[in-house]
Amino acid sequence: MKILLAVDGSAYTKKMLAYLCVHDELMGGGRNQCTLLTVMSALPPRARAALSKEMVDSYYQEESAKVLDPALKFLEQHQITAATRLEIGPPGELIARVAEEEKYDLIVMGTHGHGSLGRLVMGSVSTQVLANCSVPVLLIR
Repeated sequence: MKILLAVDGSAYTKKMLAYLCVHDELMGGGRNQCTLLTVMSALPPRARAALSKEMVDSYYQEESAKVLDPALKFLEQHQITAATRLEIGPPGELIARVAEEEKYDLIVMGTHGHGSLGRLVMGSVSTQVLANCSVPVLLIR
């Protein structure tokens, strides 16, 4: 099974990873292919215009490493191997697009657990993923 793990470095990501590590039916035995995906917002156009492409790319790599490296290390401590991936843009839309285009079987992500009013006002990433994707989504709260 191909599993996409959407991570953002928050406490909700940590809870999600901890949940997965104790559920062998999802992650055990090395029989599943896992990818850690983080999505960063694009730098404003003026900032990108003032910097070289190398500086912008370096910024994205450094910032994504702050999210991906601890998650990868945590999984490795539990004998789970995973690939990593960085996307730049709107998180909900890109998580859904990557899952669809790369034919993942499952998306797993942590959620803040806001009530329906909070989702209506805030438009959470998990709500956007659910609305834009036909891949099953497991939300860990």
